[in-house]
Amino acid sequence: MNQIALSEVATLAGGCFWCIEAVFQEVDGVEGVVSGYTGGTTVDPTYQQVCSDKTGHAEVVQVTFDPAKISYREILEIFFSIHDPTTLNQQGADTGTQYRSAIFYHNERQRDIAEELIGKLNKASLWKKPIVTQIVPINKFYPAEDYHREYFSRHPEQGYCQMVISPKVNKFRKQWAKRLKR
Repeated sequence: MNQIALSEVATLAGGCFWCIEAVFQEVDGVEGVVSGYTGGTTVDPTYQQVCSDKTGHAEVVQVTFDPAKISYREILEIFFSIHDPTTLNQQGADTGTQYRSAIFYHNERQRDIAEELIGKLNKASLWKKPIVTQIVPINKFYPAEDYHREYFSRHPEQGYCQMVISPKVNKFRKQWAKRLKR
C-alpha cells in the first residue's frame, strides 16, 4: 500500500521576512513559503502596526515542506545559517521585537528538535555570543499583505533586495548547494 507523505509546517522569525522567504523558496522539499506575523496580541495586524513594535508580533515565514525530502532539523539548520541568532530584537540595521529570532513550534517534537539543535550550536561556538532565538509555541498566524509575498523575486532591482537579501540568498546557494531545487 502506498503511503501519502504529509506536509509539515515550520514557522520561523529571523529578521525581515523577505530574506527568509527568498531563501526557503529555493530549498528542495519546500512546497510553499508564506510571509506573515505571529507571536503578538493584535488581531489581524497590518505591516504598519507590526513595524510600530507595539503589537508583539514578529515578521515570520511559514514554510510548508515534505518531511520525506527534507527534515525539520535541516530546515532549522538552514534557518540558523542565514541569520544572526545572537542579536536580540535585531537583524542588521533592522531593530525592534518584530525582527527577533524565534522558532514558533507546532508540536512538542519540533520544540525538542529546536532545543537540542540550539544546545549543539551553542556548544560548537559558531558565534561569539550565545544564541538568543526564542522557542515558543505557535499561536495565530496572520499572512502578510499581498505586496510582501515573493518580494525578492518580484523586486530584485530594489536597493534592499540588492544590499541585504541577495547576499543572504547567494550565501545560502553556496553553503547549501545540495539542497537547491533543481
